[in-house]
Amino acid sequence: MALNKVISDVTDAIIQRSEKSRRAYLDRMEAARGEGPNRAHLTCGNQAHAYAPMGQDKDTLVEATAGNVGIITSYNDMLSAHQPFSTYPDLIKEVVRQNGGTAQVAAGVPAMCDGVTQGQTGMELSLFSRDAIAMSAGIGLSHNVFDSSIYLGVCDKIVPGLVIAAATFGHLPAVFMSAGPMPSGITNDEKARVRKEFAQGNVGREELMAAEMASYHGPGTCTFYGTANTNQMLMEIMGLQLPGSSFVNPGTDLRTALTKEGAKLALSITDLGNKYTPVSRILDERAYVNGIVGLMATGGSTNLLIHILAMARASGIILDWDDFAKVSEVIPLLTKVYPNGLADVNHFHAAGGLGLVIRELLNAGLVHDDTTTILGKGLEDFTKDPILDGASVTWRQGPQKSLNNKIVSSVENPFQASGGLASLNGNLGKGVMKISAVAPERRSLTAPVRIFHDQPSVIAAFRANEFTKDVVVVVRYQGPQSNGMPELHGLTPCLTVLQDRGINLALVTDGRMSGASGKVPAVIHVSPEASQGGPLAFLKDGDIVTVNANTGEMFAHDETFFTRDVDHPDLSGNEFGVGRELFNVFRNAVGRADTGASIFEF
Repeated sequence: MALNKVISDVTDAIIQRSEKSRRAYLDRMEAARGEGPNRAHLTCGNQAHAYAPMGQDKDTLVEATAGNVGIITSYNDMLSAHQPFSTYPDLIKEVVRQNGGTAQVAAGVPAMCDGVTQGQTGMELSLFSRDAIAMSAGIGLSHNVFDSSIYLGVCDKIVPGLVIAAATFGHLPAVFMSAGPMPSGITNDEKARVRKEFAQGNVGREELMAAEMASYHGPGTCTFYGTANTNQMLMEIMGLQLPGSSFVNPGTDLRTALTKEGAKLALSITDLGNKYTPVSRILDERAYVNGIVGLMATGGSTNLLIHILAMARASGIILDWDDFAKVSEVIPLLTKVYPNGLADVNHFHAAGGLGLVIRELLNAGLVHDDTTTILGKGLEDFTKDPILDGASVTWRQGPQKSLNNKIVSSVENPFQASGGLASLNGNLGKGVMKISAVAPERRSLTAPVRIFHDQPSVIAAFRANEFTKDVVVVVRYQGPQSNGMPELHGLTPCLTVLQDRGINLALVTDGRMSGASGKVPAVIHVSPEASQGGPLAFLKDGDIVTVNANTGEMFAHDETFFTRDVDHPDLSGNEFGVGRELFNVFRNAVGRADTGASIFEF
């Protein structure tokens, strides 16, 4: 099937826009390859320090004829998705050893749980943790004793941070590994129902706690299709993760077999052999377009609107939200996974999963089929399912059609004709909305605004029954430079309740919403942010604003609103407490959301 013209045109535009930066990046990667990876250039003292604790692997390391794999792990046992990684390094080392090489843990990187910090002060460090993760991984790999790399990560900022690091060390091959989702608990719909009941005071904290514990109940990724599971989709469709591996549950024989296979693969694609496949070849313009296509086709998390931009820039590639909008126009929504459906990712996987989605996209010419992946050339391998063959894993042809068309549909009969995200522009700036879970009749609104400067103030107004008419809720001074751009997940229950009461509303913010923000029409990541003189700073209560995701418009009707004097609030309180003082340098250096909200200048 010929490639769709819009996909082709968007890719060509990105290639042209990125020509200088991409060329400079590739030149750097080729220079790094020329200098290494080769442990022999280290002094004997350098090498002795690197090999001192390696026991039976010392002789192999000294000979420097076999590959040495650096493991970057985000293990901790506070994140359910990352707890299974505790056993991965030893298993990887043993498998690599059996195949003639060596492996070492190069670095442990921080991994915070947004589920723990939602609505808490610690959430103000969440976005910045992505760049801290990239820096931490970079420190580990800077020892320059590795011929390949394995990245262990799953959740919100962790995978993007690891990809930024992998791209920065793009002369090295890299294999990404997941831990998989926890088995299904109570339904996400039931969990959301209890949260709404609690927000209205109809149930107490005991009932709320019971529902939350029944939902998040064991090791593995949270089962809704938020940022963590969107990350896993992205790693597969961009060719950095083994086919069909994203949504295999922890603690299963298949999960173990996939980990072993990934370890063998990481060793086999080094520059010491004839299958050299560095990250810089995988993460090209076509791969990033495929990632955007996957995001749209599955209705993935809005957080990736920031992360993909930052990841691409680390690869010398310049993306724009308009690229996402253009892709969205031709990519049908093929999945219904919570929050835009009742199913969770386990149900999605069972119904045909990502392999079936990729097959549909390939057959319709909606993705590049000739990208480089960790398996070589082409995406066809990523339509296959992993199965156990004894203790090993092999791949067989995946489903040709959906096993549950209420969860996974087809290009011919999609859940909606266009993708799950929209870009909005106008005199209020530039923002994005996740529309895959928003009812069509709620995607356009003209109403007066109510202005707030933080999340608790909105919740307090809700509890005081101040919202009685259609309203555009503006929550400003929530951008990267203001306070680290925390997710405003705590607004979802009360705004959903207002919708259920028949009030038409929209949220407009320079902050973020959760990847599971659901049915609320929310224009987020608005740039430039209010604290930097962005248009939201000039709004006042009662201004009439239009938000229209169908036309991509977002504007105040009073075109002179930006001539008003602005009295910015005192934000100095965001600089201290719960570690925030350690990240002042990040707030001062961070870029705009529409360029990736990164502290790095690639």
